[in-house]
Parts: sequence; C-alpha cells; structure tokens
Amino acid sequence: MSFSRAAKTVAVLAAGAALAATTGCGGSSGSGSGSGKTTVTWSTWGNPEELARFKDFEKDFGKRHPDIKLKLQAVPSYSDYHSKLLTQLSSKTAPDVFYVGDDFIGKFVSAGVVSPLNDKMAAPDSKAKPEDFFDGLYGGAKKDGQIYGIPNDANPEVLWYDKQALRDAGITEDPAALNAQGKWTMATYLEMNRKLKAADKAGSIFYNWYGSTYSMINGFGGKVYDGGKFVGNTDPKSREALKTLADGYQNGTFLVADNLPEGNGSDVQFIKHKAGFSAGGRWMIDTVKKGQQDNYDIVPFPSQTGQLMPQTVGTSFLALNKNAKNAQAAWTFLSEFVSKDGQTVRLKGGGNAVPSVKGADSVVMEGYPAHAQTFVDARDGGFANYPEEAGVPELTASINDLLMKLWTGKIGFDQAMNDLGSLVSAKLH
Repeated sequence: MSFSRAAKTVAVLAAGAALAATTGCGGSSGSGSGSGKTTVTWSTWGNPEELARFKDFEKDFGKRHPDIKLKLQAVPSYSDYHSKLLTQLSSKTAPDVFYVGDDFIGKFVSAGVVSPLNDKMAAPDSKAKPEDFFDGLYGGAKKDGQIYGIPNDANPEVLWYDKQALRDAGITEDPAALNAQGKWTMATYLEMNRKLKAADKAGSIFYNWYGSTYSMINGFGGKVYDGGKFVGNTDPKSREALKTLADGYQNGTFLVADNLPEGNGSDVQFIKHKAGFSAGGRWMIDTVKKGQQDNYDIVPFPSQTGQLMPQTVGTSFLALNKNAKNAQAAWTFLSEFVSKDGQTVRLKGGGNAVPSVKGADSVVMEGYPAHAQTFVDARDGGFANYPEEAGVPELTASINDLLMKLWTGKIGFDQAMNDLGSLVSAKLH
C-alpha cells in the first residue's frame, strides 16, 4: 500500500475494528501474551480491501512462526496516522513495526525514532537484502548510505484512460498503441485533453501530490531539482508545465480530485465516462472494475519525444521502532512482509500495488489491465520523491498546499512561482 493510494484513502473505522478483532490490537509489544508467544505489534492505514489482504499474510506468517503473535493497530485516516504515531513514539507506546508515508519518512529519520537496517538486511539469513529492492524506490528512507525503511510495495503513477470517453470525444487513436510505437508525446496527450474538454468532459483527473505534478514537469522536459537545488519554479520547461496545469485546472480541462464533492468524486466520474484520463496506480483496478473493466487501460505519463521517461513512484515504507521490545521477532515479521514471498501473498489476485522487490512481477502480469507491463516498466526506471525533498519534514505537504492555491486561482502564477522558490529555499537551508 503505497502513498499514491494513501493520498486519497480514508479507511472505514468498521474495517479497522473488524480486522482488529481478528488480529488483536494494543500498545507496544513484549512477550507475555499468556500463551508463551512473543507479541509483535504493527500499524498501518488502509481501506477495507487493503486491510483484508493483510489477513492472508498474517495467516501465512503464523504457520511459519507459531511462536510469534501479530497485533495490528489500524488507523482509519492517513492524515491522522503519522501524528498519532509520533505521539506514541514520544510516549514509548508505539508499535514495534509501522508503515511510514513517503512524505513523512524524512521526519522519522531526522527524529531518530527508527532503527537503521543495513546490518539486519545484509545478514546471511535475511529475507530482505538491500539489493533485492529497486534502488530508486528508497527515496527519503535512505540517508548517508543507511537504510531506515524498506519500501513495502510501490505504485507507479500512470494514466488510466477510458476508451469510451475518448471515442465520445472523437479520439480514434489508442494511447497504449501510440506508446508502443514511441509516439506517446506530451503534445498528443494535451491535444486529447483539449478534445475531451470540447466534448464537455474533463480531460484528466489528478490528485494534488508530487506524483502527478512532477510527472507533468518531467513530461515537459523540465527539472524539479538540479544538483540538489530546487529549480521547479525557474526552469523554463518546468514553469511551462506548471502553467499548463494551472490553466487546465482553472478552465476545467483538468480536475483536482481532492476538491471533488463526495458522491461525485474521481472514481464516480471516471467510471461514468465523464473524464478521459485519471492518474493513479494499480489500486485503481478496484475502481475500474466497478464499471466495464475492458473499457480501461493504462499508459505512462508522456514525454516530449515519445520515449519512456523516469516515472514517479508512490511508496511507503515499513520501519522498525528503535525501541522495539523484541527487535528480533519484529525484524522477522518486517523482513518477511517485504520479501518476495511476502509481497506475492499480499499482492496476488488483483492486488492494489506493484512489488518493490525483484522477482515478484508475476502478480502484476495476471491479465489486467491489458498493458500491465506498463506498471513494471514505470517501476523499473522510476523514482520515489526526490531525496532532497523527501528528507525535509513536511516540505512536500507545504509545496502541495501552495500549489493548491495556484490550481484554484487564489494566487497568480508569477506570485506562486516566487512563493514556491521562497518556501523551498527556506526549508532546504
């Protein structure tokens, strides 16, 4: 379950309660569950489908480790999750193992509350070697060569498209076919968006997070960081991308998913053919299957040349509490959770993410969508949020908040670019 999913997920309390009834809940662990077992507590956020998938892993884990009892603390809201976890860490009541979003991992590393993992990962019997994972996915979880969190899975940000909506707008070319021919360009994509708008549909729906924003900047040939310096507000092509987004949001060509009304959100609009494209990860399989699933497919974010560019990849991390009461049992759970076998159990059968570990791609290539290989290609050459940004607590959130003012027309473009430069400069130095 990666951050691109978390950007929109608010889990239902009942789902967390139901799973807690199965797996237990409570504070920091130790041995002494009354059954002679060592208890390991762990925590995450998630929607009902995601939480239910953890049951499969826990059952599988329990068969191999009958001496370890797992207790899950499911938090309903991503927005509440990290603040609660930091409070628990300060009072030493935090779980032994926990998820951390890619926009928060820098804060946890800086606070010194998560254990370095290099030695554990490199041990001869480790189920999670450093080289097992795609290096670009570590992002802010790696600092000065030390790993503080392992990407539990990944979600490359791709463009899902609705064939019916494209046909309704008079678009006869298929994006995935164009991509296979090396002709999937930013110019072609924007022209399709214009035709969709002319047909009284939204061109594309984006969430306001770095995945979509930075993918568009990359697609224009721009840069966000250059030599460690933020240039997203000064690079000419980056400015062109941001201006295109701002104009599109304000004239309705693009929609900000975060701002859509309940009951008529991005999922509803997409399966009702009101938008041509919707940016998201593999988790959108659950969405499109509510409509006519064969009507949907995926394509990467386009580039100027039509060649695949590095794609942004939403990640979250599994980290080990520095004060875990039984660190060895906790590490056993953590390492198996993120291992090839662990990710296969969690992600097979239409799972909501792409493996972050090498050798488990069969779970993606199970037959849907038709061009599922795009997920793998995007992951292989992709990257989590820029280390310069991910390593600074709350920087990404501050950038998103400022850009939302631009998208909604509350500030002008030139002011937004000036404010963006000042914001990032102040936090990076």
